[in-house]
Amino acid sequence: MSDQQLTIQSFALGGFQTNAYVLTNPQTNETIVIDPGMEPANLLQALAGKQVVAILLTHAHLDHIGGLNQVRELTKAPVYIHPLEQEWMTNPDLNGSSRWNLPEPIVCQRAEHELVDEQTLELAGLTIRVLHTPGHSPGSCSFVIGQHCFGGDVLFAQSIGRTDLPGGDYETLMMSIQDKLFELDDETIVYPGHGPKTTIDSEKTFNPFVTGLLR
Repeated sequence: MSDQQLTIQSFALGGFQTNAYVLTNPQTNETIVIDPGMEPANLLQALAGKQVVAILLTHAHLDHIGGLNQVRELTKAPVYIHPLEQEWMTNPDLNGSSRWNLPEPIVCQRAEHELVDEQTLELAGLTIRVLHTPGHSPGSCSFVIGQHCFGGDVLFAQSIGRTDLPGGDYETLMMSIQDKLFELDDETIVYPGHGPKTTIDSEKTFNPFVTGLLR
């Protein structure tokens, strides 16, 4: 199917207002979930009656995996993550949940599948290009489907991901933006982990954090 036929729903979840995305192929009702964040009641309601075939994680910070156990229980779908953050799934110190005053730390089972840079996934009738885009976290990945890029906390509308958390690195983040995201078509729509969607062209033009990257 063409990416124009893809149905995209977004849900800002939990206190961090983390964007969870539900991608549905309307021809088959097959669905992919990206980053099931904390307090996922609205997300779970939206998934009712859908055939969820995969859960993709851009990275494993607590606010991006907080609802994973509930979504897994509902859908029985396999999880995909970069191997550098596989251990974060089971370790609250690594995913950051032990540092917050939560009712209980976040502990998930390991992901069933590990992502590889530049691999192609064929899921729900969609062709998904995987880009390893570290910097915000070591295993951060972006998922490109046609003119859509789901980039987690790498690039935001007129901002960039923070690099002061464990495993973050500013120079690595900037290289990911320059060498991976800014090589996408300017018309590519970026769906970030927080805040509104944007485009590659808009960020090249207006993002004050990346002006030094432009060739």
